Amino acid sequence: MSLNSTPSADRIHISFFGRRNAGKSSIVNAVTGQKLAIVSDVLGTTTDPVLKAMELLPLGPVVIIDTPGIDDTGELGSLRVKRSYQMLNKTDVAVIVIDSVIGRTDEDNALIERIKQKNIPYVIVYNKSDISQCGISGENEISVSAEKGTNINELKELIASLAKTEENTKHIVSDMLEKDDLVVLVVPIDESAPKGRLILPQQQTIRDIIDHHAYTVVTQDTELVSALGSLSKKPKMVITDSQAFARVSKDTPDDIMLTSFSILFANYKGNLRLAVEGVTALNRLQEGDSVLISEGCTHHRQCGDIGTVKLPKLIKKFTGLENINFEWTSGTEFSEDLKKYKLIIHCGGCMLNEREMKYRLKCAEDEGVPITNYGTAIAYMNGILKRSLAPFPEISKILDD
Repeated sequence: MSLNSTPSADRIHISFFGRRNAGKSSIVNAVTGQKLAIVSDVLGTTTDPVLKAMELLPLGPVVIIDTPGIDDTGELGSLRVKRSYQMLNKTDVAVIVIDSVIGRTDEDNALIERIKQKNIPYVIVYNKSDISQCGISGENEISVSAEKGTNINELKELIASLAKTEENTKHIVSDMLEKDDLVVLVVPIDESAPKGRLILPQQQTIRDIIDHHAYTVVTQDTELVSALGSLSKKPKMVITDSQAFARVSKDTPDDIMLTSFSILFANYKGNLRLAVEGVTALNRLQEGDSVLISEGCTHHRQCGDIGTVKLPKLIKKFTGLENINFEWTSGTEFSEDLKKYKLIIHCGGCMLNEREMKYRLKCAEDEGVPITNYGTAIAYMNGILKRSLAPFPEISKILDD
């Protein structure tokens, strides 16, 4: 898959960690062959994680992440360290850079232990080998010099050997289709829709369908009835944006499968079973309970925003409760204190890679907090979840219990 055709969320995420002035940014630049990171002798030059999507041979499309030093000090420094550790949640391969002159420190060892706990493949890189040599004791350890370029190609090969380079066999929807099947996509265009383009899950779904030799028709919810009536062939499936679920369900004949982008993505990179099990917590909400609504992307909130306006309104109507405490997170933020929530409702996670999405689900599961997603919750509150799970009959059985 080429650089231009691979969304960042589907790329291998390679993160570089280490103490200040260990040479993380120099290693990043040496590995990529580009000046992606600012290099300086001043401690703490990298103050925020820097993410760059690029092509890196022999891996192909990747996201390179340069992080602040894990030994930073002071109030701001502690925040930078926290941001560095947060990057572990989206890391597929970790590169720990160690200053050969100083050797491994307590901070380095603590980081390595955290990486082991998260089962992240990692390589330990002893930088500045042109100045000092460190004894290599582990299989995934290597001594390099970013300054001289020593062993940089060998480091790239080692990173590649740790990464999951096999072709992703998971599909958004095409594994439910056969050649020449027709799928109708419903894409509402309102004030919250981006101008002049489709959003990422819509684009990815279209590509997945046509890559596997099926057909797709795209329409707004207001034109769905006329669009269906104009077709000479019955669609195999209708896929809708979640916020139009109620209307689209009424306008789609019962003999056509119906689901949403959000539900498909919960299966594609999350845990649809967990989302369906968690959605029933809506029935148990009480006055004063806290609900977290979390999105993986950051965007300008507009009138009628689904996360801050439409979902809270629908939840209050469904539960009959007025005093629900709604809280929100977006982007890389995700609450570290989940125990206070009675329910978490997450977006489809199209902007998050699979590792980070599953990390968030695991955090909720470990704390015993029910978690669901936008599409599952909206379908459930509109009484059509059973129907929208038709492509997933085994998961649909959960609702019979």
